[in-house]
Amino acid sequence: MYPQNSLIHWFNRVSLVTQILIGMILGAFLAYFAPSAAQSVSLLGDIFVKALRSVAPILVLLLVTSSIANHEQGRKSNMGPLIGLYIIGTFSAALIAVIASFLFPTRLGRLEGTETVSAPGGIGEVLVTLLNNMFDNPVSALVNANYIGLIVWGVGLGIALRHAAPATKGLIRDLALAITFIVKIVIRFAPIGIFGLVAATLSGKEGFHEIGNYARLLTVLVGCMAIVALVVNPLIVFLVARRNPFPLVFTALRESGIPAFFTRSSAANIPVNMELCKKLGFNEETYSVAVPLGATINMAGAAVTITVLTLAAAFTLNVQVDMMTALLLSVVAAICACGASGIAGGSLLLIPVACSLFGISNETAALVIAIGFSISIIQDSVETALNSSTDVVFIGAVDMAEKAKAAKA
Repeated sequence: MYPQNSLIHWFNRVSLVTQILIGMILGAFLAYFAPSAAQSVSLLGDIFVKALRSVAPILVLLLVTSSIANHEQGRKSNMGPLIGLYIIGTFSAALIAVIASFLFPTRLGRLEGTETVSAPGGIGEVLVTLLNNMFDNPVSALVNANYIGLIVWGVGLGIALRHAAPATKGLIRDLALAITFIVKIVIRFAPIGIFGLVAATLSGKEGFHEIGNYARLLTVLVGCMAIVALVVNPLIVFLVARRNPFPLVFTALRESGIPAFFTRSSAANIPVNMELCKKLGFNEETYSVAVPLGATINMAGAAVTITVLTLAAAFTLNVQVDMMTALLLSVVAAICACGASGIAGGSLLLIPVACSLFGISNETAALVIAIGFSISIIQDSVETALNSSTDVVFIGAVDMAEKAKAAKA
């Protein structure tokens, strides 16, 4: 057996999480023992960031268009209350992230000096900018990575294609899958890109002080997700079902959240959630539709990630964020989270949409994405665990409420 075949076999066998961790450790070692050499490998990080920046706009456009165009119409599933909970839960998570970010502001040293951003003149200016971006020319939106415009055009095209021929909708779906495949290839090179970014960052003027900033950022992210899982979700269950929510919450975290933590994929955890809902005796007509749907749009963890990282970028660039703009950010983050790609780190790719509210350039937003990948070993695992377990929690809340209503009748 040739040595290179052994290396390829190892590369395919070891998880992406482990590879990213190895890349971070090697980057830190290089920065500590050979700072000048570490600066020279910054090109690897720059190429990784550029690849993310180039593929993200077309991914957003095609994912939104495909999901709307291929949605099955007329399917009865009694999903009204659950969709309402999905929306409330995701928005509440974004709001918690805004509050935590103001209480414990974090800064990203990697962004220091990258650009000068003039603060928006209040909510009015933000709304005007938002409207201008919404109605941008589609080609211009794609070329300039105007994510707000791309989402609007994606929704419009998706609605227009709802009545298209099956072959046309299949083509759109295949294109979305093709771009998703390309994104997966880019992400497979994340360990190399993270190696270059960590080496360059830690060998810079801030040096290893930046590790403290990353630890603080990660603490805020995980803390917000813990509050959503242990405070917000139980409160929602209690208000809906009028029962002690914690047995359901802890069961969902143990039997759905733990597997999701290690798979880092809500889609991969669908069979686990289906089996858990069956075990708990929930209505099959509800959970058979709600579990796959929740794996796509119930993304409280993604809303936390998008909000915290966007505000961290804004604070680093000295953008003054008023409360009304922060509230608007919560809405935008919730919408973005619902459209997050199902691949590992999918929520990170939608950060430029939220950053655009504050006039932060796509180049800087791509750096924020790269920083997100640097901490994704923990962030993405906890995020997926929250997303997946929340699906079961909300399905259980609606099921208990329906059974209580039937018992009274």
